[in-house]
Amino acid sequence: MTDVCLIFQVHQPYRLKDYSFELIGKDHSYEDSARNISVLNRIADLCYIPTNKILLDAIEKHKGKFRIAFSISGTCLEQFYRYRPDVIESFRRLSQTGCVEFLAETYYHSLACLYSEAEFRRQVVKHERAIQNLLEVRPTVFRNTELIYSDKLLPVISELGYKTILAEGKSQNMGGLSPNRVFSAGLENINILTRNFGFSDDIAFRFADPSWNEFPLSGKKFANWLSKREQDEHSLVLYMDYETFGEHRKQETGIMDFLGALPDEMVRHENLQFSLPSDAAKNGPENKPVYSSKDWTSWADEDKDLGAWHYDHMQKDALKNLYACEISLYKLGRPDLLDTWGRLQTSDHFYYMSTRFWQDPVHRIFNPYNSPYDAYLNFMNALSDFKGLIMKA
Repeated sequence: MTDVCLIFQVHQPYRLKDYSFELIGKDHSYEDSARNISVLNRIADLCYIPTNKILLDAIEKHKGKFRIAFSISGTCLEQFYRYRPDVIESFRRLSQTGCVEFLAETYYHSLACLYSEAEFRRQVVKHERAIQNLLEVRPTVFRNTELIYSDKLLPVISELGYKTILAEGKSQNMGGLSPNRVFSAGLENINILTRNFGFSDDIAFRFADPSWNEFPLSGKKFANWLSKREQDEHSLVLYMDYETFGEHRKQETGIMDFLGALPDEMVRHENLQFSLPSDAAKNGPENKPVYSSKDWTSWADEDKDLGAWHYDHMQKDALKNLYACEISLYKLGRPDLLDTWGRLQTSDHFYYMSTRFWQDPVHRIFNPYNSPYDAYLNFMNALSDFKGLIMKA
């Protein structure tokens, strides 16, 4: 029996407004509130509300056989709470079925693991509390921002109480094995579930592409693919942006019908079962193969590295200056300044600065700036003002 884990990343950043050099020292508000609310409302109406209903209907129809998981960033939870409480309520209804699991992550969807263990810990604990307060469950599985992973994470994750972590199914880290199994970290008694990026990207990226040789993709066809597993392939992780449904792929493409039909087709196969990530980790064999990565990896792009956020000089310079504020902020201990700092850590800001992928249409579509240089200058202007606030505090 293969455990199929269907996991959705749910994230919205606090986007910055146009913050010119002339505003430094005069305007201490950095975010484009009107735009953030507008984007959230659009995606809530196109994706979160209708897709949650599709999933809830499927859970009720299949009486516990359909199970899913979400990883919702703290910045997204905040915006739901403030501007779209109906979305929070729809996630609560899903949670109350007992067929939905919510994962832990960094509260601000940040790159803190690369720069500060203390800040990384602070954000994981803050996110855990937010999940408990808003969704009334305690996460037991961890996934880092953008599936960023290295063996360096393991001691910290273990001390925080997590025994299962998600990672990208990168062949070099799995000893050439298929990602469709439960791995061991080798140390700290941590299980690792690895994303099958081929099947995941069939839905997230290729679904609406008429030039794809498998177009159109139906629930029946996809379930048949998943059922053709080897006996030692105990788990299969499908992990993608939740906004794939209704936002990135509009309803007219048939993506919502596909999602609604998938549970019906999957339950027809006796060798497949939907599982929560925590259950799939427990169901793995006693002698698990080892997953190991000395270098930092992620789920992004062909190289599965940090190039989307941490490659260019501009990205590294912005991050270095941002995390240089840490000691002063911790000494001050002001929650308002720590929160502003946290929002500035959100990985999207550095994604927008990437020159490496500027010509890539997938990257361009998510970038609100005219160029990565504009993104860098805008961020650094805001950060300069923020540094001034710290000095005056």
